[in-house]
Amino acid sequence: MLAIIDYQMGNLRSVQKALERVGHPATITSSPADIAQADKVILPGVGAFEDAIAELRRRDLVGPIKDAIAANKPFLGICLGLQLLFEVGYENGTHEGLGILPGETVRFDLPADLKLKVPHMGWNAISIKHRPPILAGLSEGTHVYFVHSYYVRPRDPSVIATETDYGGPFCSMIWCGNLFATQFHPEKSQSDGLRILRNFAERS
Repeated sequence: MLAIIDYQMGNLRSVQKALERVGHPATITSSPADIAQADKVILPGVGAFEDAIAELRRRDLVGPIKDAIAANKPFLGICLGLQLLFEVGYENGTHEGLGILPGETVRFDLPADLKLKVPHMGWNAISIKHRPPILAGLSEGTHVYFVHSYYVRPRDPSVIATETDYGGPFCSMIWCGNLFATQFHPEKSQSDGLRILRNFAERS
């Protein structure tokens, strides 16, 4: 089973429909037991870091998420689902994250003369630092879709799979073993995003 974690803060149906389009049905669930039994897990997310981590704790989902990653199950975080993997986020205060990876989630602080808006919204290119298997078939400079005001700063640069430029380079994807997470939305990134989701769903 491929489980999409439901904590009321993600475009769950869009992710599910995208997976169905590439031939991989997925179950949307908030059940810790379902997540424990799943072969692969996706943590999507749209919204605020503080609310998201509180809701994961309220639903007793933190343990199953950590267990799935520790068990080396293929795991994909999307947008906020990437940011939550880190130790701390600074949206509306300081909030402890899942602590799977060392680092922090910070807001874009862009010089006014660049005239770049926050949130960063729309299509932008990825620069591949080291190619994770879920990017198989995608070329350097592939454009994907972003909607975010915050980004992650990993303490370990070796987990950075791709960077994207928005007033300077930021981490747009991480990869560590069977743990993958994207700041962009593959489910909104047309054929290239569908390829990423297919590659993930076909991981063993």
